[in-house]
Amino acid sequence: MGEVDWVLTTPCPVEPVELIKGENESDADWQKSQRDNAPLVMSYDIEQKKWSLANKKCLAVVKNTIEPTILGSIPECDAVSEYLERIKSQFTGFSKTYATQLIKQLVTERYHGGGVRDHILRMSNMASKLKPMDLGITDDFLVHLVMASLPKQFDNFIINYNISLEKWNFEKLIANYVQEEERIKESNGGSINYVKDNKKKNHKSPTSKAKQSQHLPQQQQFAVEKDQCLHCKKIGHYKKDCIPFDEDYAKK
Repeated sequence: MGEVDWVLTTPCPVEPVELIKGENESDADWQKSQRDNAPLVMSYDIEQKKWSLANKKCLAVVKNTIEPTILGSIPECDAVSEYLERIKSQFTGFSKTYATQLIKQLVTERYHGGGVRDHILRMSNMASKLKPMDLGITDDFLVHLVMASLPKQFDNFIINYNISLEKWNFEKLIANYVQEEERIKESNGGSINYVKDNKKKNHKSPTSKAKQSQHLPQQQQFAVEKDQCLHCKKIGHYKKDCIPFDEDYAKK
């Protein structure tokens, strides 16, 4: 691509205007005009051949990166620069959808460990992708988005920043938060647990507990001691060894 990508910004060479002999033009003047025009024609032939070959290779590379299901919906054209413009016009709506997804992800992003530096850089990368779409986010706003994405372990640090008159740039934000994370790790024995317990607690009303106890077997509704028979309630043997149970079962 390094040898052919120049055709993306270089238009196709323009063919020189064909000479036409004037009615009152002498043969000597006509031959002189042809001699003067010959280098222009030769230069055009060389440049046009070079441009056409590079354009054909570059166009093949671009088409090779497109899914076959999408490739058929893009109108054909000779110049690769025009082909890219047609792709851009077809996917304008997709760019808007992608921008909406980026904004939603950026606003809802939360830090759950793995290094606060990587977390901040990941959010910065998402914000940078919005700039070509004319949806750039200022550094001050991004700083507050980063702070909102951090867990409660950083609350005191955020409060100190909010009451301070100083504003941080992005480099200072990363440096200070990395230092604060290391301080929190040292105070917690070298590790921080950012993952919250999202397990749902089973809150049952007394009524539901009573209904559940009605469906339990009779032997589960009293406290059972160790080595206690579930039939005669005596300690020292189990139900399978209980003689009264065998007698009652034989009577049935």
